Amino acid sequence: MSKNHILVIDDDTRLRGLLQKYLSNNDFEVSEAANAEEALSLIQLFSFDLLVMDVMMPGKDGYTLTKQLRETDYDTPILMLTAMGDIDNRITGLENGADDYLTKPFEPKELLLRIHNILRRAQSKKQLESISFGPYTYKMITGILLKEDDPVSLTTAEQELLRALAQKPNQTLSREELADLLKTDNIRTIDVQITRLRKKIESDIKNPLYIQTVRGQGYSLVI
Repeated sequence: MSKNHILVIDDDTRLRGLLQKYLSNNDFEVSEAANAEEALSLIQLFSFDLLVMDVMMPGKDGYTLTKQLRETDYDTPILMLTAMGDIDNRITGLENGADDYLTKPFEPKELLLRIHNILRRAQSKKQLESISFGPYTYKMITGILLKEDDPVSLTTAEQELLRALAQKPNQTLSREELADLLKTDNIRTIDVQITRLRKKIESDIKNPLYIQTVRGQGYSLVI
């Protein structure tokens, strides 16, 4: 299992070194940047799971960098570090797009706890946005189905059916529930759409691996 990759952005060389050592010892991959420009260069090269960012840096400060990243739809979580602990500064950081805020000096264990909490929330959000089964990944919001990196063509009805099943993986949805979610009164339509969807996903539609029939109950997406 790959390690979560954290980018530490702080102009304090000593603190960067301490955080790099501490987080590495706690099973994270860590990169460092001394300012916003270095951080932006690394962000273009690597995919990070979390940014730990100081507020007060020479040149572009942490508030400005966070706001700039969020304006480009960069959604990696950001934990801000600052010596300024008053409520107005915390609000400013959150308003600019930070996910959490920790005042210096801080206990390393508290930093670690906040990092784990942020990553847990991010993972939960990601799971709501997409779901994977076998070689497939289904994007809930866009309705795009990928087989590894290749898109699989789905009709609008097939997208909606797969979304309904994917929202409750490994659970059985009755034909009536699926018909209600797809806004149709014809239960037979569900069986037809299931067959069409299986033809695009299953290697053997008579023995499906992913969209399975639960006899007498309905259908289930097995992941």
